[in-house]
Amino acid sequence: MATPQQDQPVEGRFDGIEHRFPVRVYFEDTDLSGVVYHANYLRYMERARSDMLRLAGIDQRAVQEAGEGAYAVSSLAIRYRRPARLDDALIVLTRLRQVRAASVDIHQRVMRGAEILTEAEVTAALVGVSGKPKRQPKEWLEAFQRLVDQGDQEE
Repeated sequence: MATPQQDQPVEGRFDGIEHRFPVRVYFEDTDLSGVVYHANYLRYMERARSDMLRLAGIDQRAVQEAGEGAYAVSSLAIRYRRPARLDDALIVLTRLRQVRAASVDIHQRVMRGAEILTEAEVTAALVGVSGKPKRQPKEWLEAFQRLVDQGDQEE
């Protein structure tokens, strides 16, 4: 019999400073040529970033519900290398690159085994209800900085 914990959505896991998020390609993800439609890689990456933030202790929902703002992608550079196809098992690897007062730079790769299919550089900025950037909460900056610092030590 399944336990409530087993019924929770997959949120990936941290392997050191890198967040690993599994994805399966479904028919709805593909286009007429049978490969993943280009915009769906962005969806995979968004899910991975959201779960990485949750696991790092960032409560986006609480800040949003309190009317204090939300993250918005302010910059995105993406490179498509190889196509993913129906039923492929993929992994989205997410790693923080840099933390600033109002934003964070994130590197993401969509992999099939050891093969890089897509990679992106993403800047996510915390914006207030006015739409202007605002300083991230101190606890968030500390959580992010720990991940960045830990990465600096590994390299």
